[in-house]
Amino acid sequence: MRLFTSVLTPLFCLVASAAAASDYHEQLVLKPLPQNSVLASFDFKSNTSVAQFEAHNFRYFPRSLAQILQHAGTRELHLRFSLGRWDAETWGARPWHGTKEGSTGVELWAWLEAGSDEEADQKWLTLTNALSGLFCASLNFIDSTRTIRPVMSFRPEGDHPNTTMTNMHLLHGVLPREVVCTENLTPFLKLLPCKGKAGISSLLDGHKLFDASWQSMAIDVRPVCPAGGECVLEIEQTIDMVLDIERSKRPRDNPIPRPPPGHELKCNTSKPYNSHDTCFPTDSLSAQEWTISQVFGKSMKGTCPLTDPAVPPVCIQAPHSRDVFTSAGVTELKVKENERCYLAPAEDDFELVLPHMPHEGENAKSDADEYVKPETPLLYAERSFTGHGQQRGGVQTIFTNPSPDTEVEFVYLESLPWFMRIYLHTLQARISHRTGSDKGETLAPEGDVIQEIYYRPFLDRERGTQLEVRMRIPPASTVFMTYDFEKSILRYTEYPPDANRGFDVAGAVITITTLTPNGKTSSLRTTGLLLNLPTPDFSMPYNVIIFTSTAIALAFGGLYNILVRRFVGQDEGPEVSLVRLKGKIRAAVSRLQSKTKKPGPPGMAAEVAGGKEKEAAKIE
Repeated sequence: MRLFTSVLTPLFCLVASAAAASDYHEQLVLKPLPQNSVLASFDFKSNTSVAQFEAHNFRYFPRSLAQILQHAGTRELHLRFSLGRWDAETWGARPWHGTKEGSTGVELWAWLEAGSDEEADQKWLTLTNALSGLFCASLNFIDSTRTIRPVMSFRPEGDHPNTTMTNMHLLHGVLPREVVCTENLTPFLKLLPCKGKAGISSLLDGHKLFDASWQSMAIDVRPVCPAGGECVLEIEQTIDMVLDIERSKRPRDNPIPRPPPGHELKCNTSKPYNSHDTCFPTDSLSAQEWTISQVFGKSMKGTCPLTDPAVPPVCIQAPHSRDVFTSAGVTELKVKENERCYLAPAEDDFELVLPHMPHEGENAKSDADEYVKPETPLLYAERSFTGHGQQRGGVQTIFTNPSPDTEVEFVYLESLPWFMRIYLHTLQARISHRTGSDKGETLAPEGDVIQEIYYRPFLDRERGTQLEVRMRIPPASTVFMTYDFEKSILRYTEYPPDANRGFDVAGAVITITTLTPNGKTSSLRTTGLLLNLPTPDFSMPYNVIIFTSTAIALAFGGLYNILVRRFVGQDEGPEVSLVRLKGKIRAAVSRLQSKTKKPGPPGMAAEVAGGKEKEAAKIE
């Protein structure tokens, strides 16, 4: 019986550990990009059963976040921290098809269970304030003026029963002015099981992450109910960043980037205006040699012991013709075409090396051997301000459909501040065909491009403007959507300290309803805008305040002296003799000394008394 128990116990522990490990896995995908850049996508996913969640047994689910969700009645949560601009023309389609991307700054949307809109607003206020403290962000500034209720743009990603959907409210808020920095990364890492001490999370460093050309941190919490299985609450944390290889190789003791000397610049000599004092950068640079320790500043410290061992921790998307070297003890797996994954030892450091690829000579290689050709996105979008002056302006958004034979349908969402008073009647779309017999630009009928419009007007200092437009763009076409707006004049106290810098306007959210070739949904965000409002000369109020304060001080001082002070002649004042004053002071000092000192011999007391009498006689 003891033998059977001793054999069964290790087997039971092995099964239990495997079952526990399957609740959490992590993976890093590296993808070389043109212009000597590399995309690093970190994915951390864990789950817990709904029954355990309700019983406050969270396992790998972070308790700090779970308690906030329970208290605020949150059924699904999506939080984004983003910086930079994704160069779609050079880097191609966005990672995760844009579903893990957020507007510049902080973006939050969630489904809350509430019986009324007022109750949902109260829970939304509770949620934003709690998340503000958890992630060290200014989410508590998402008030009613920055909150909207999207109608067509977002759909729940989790599995919700029909009974719950009837009482679910979607709220969305964004802070385009928020600066994402290390204080937001630290709480993000604390939510992970290994907390940045082992596994791929050990590569995350604030100096590298926030020095990237583009970066996005995402947190998604949603219920998942597989067919015939138990419903679980899943949390997925992702970090995507595009690192410049040459910039990332800069040593830590040289934090200030300095431009290279002129003789080291790589110029395109085929340009007609190229000369000794003019340099145009080349479109394609020879691939540089880089390693994980050079790009991230350190090598990966083993693997997280809680992760699923069946999921390889590191993968790279590169042509199989490109050489890739790893540290000893690493197993290579060819998962699919142009993708290789690696199983690293549990305790040893992991290193990955991509050697230099020459573009000239006998062993010259082309760009096809350096990186996988970027995938063409379904839609290109860019937004900018038009007009001039301090009273009125306009917004122009350009949509381009690169597909020659497939139309694209999407929902365009804008959340504008209340001081941008848009004129809805000026909204129009112009379509430009790039190919075919009808090449040119025309004013498109509303039914051809704009399918549906949802407009929720602003209320001064209470809520902003919400504009949702469902659009359809024909193949190989470009659509110019424009509208005008009027600028409001704010109160004196409503201007920020740097009022002349301008006010940040959140980027537009584009939800593409046309499925990708892989059968997945996609979305993208435009860049934010900087709006200049009529700004008063703050030096004039300062001068007025100083002048007023000075006048009041002079008037008050003079009037107070007249009412309180009494003026008398010099001869009428009391005559105080300096000698008498000195005598009084010395007498007071002697009395104080007599109280503090102990009495001495009788002869000494007589001498002291005689000395005092002599001094008094001299004074008189």
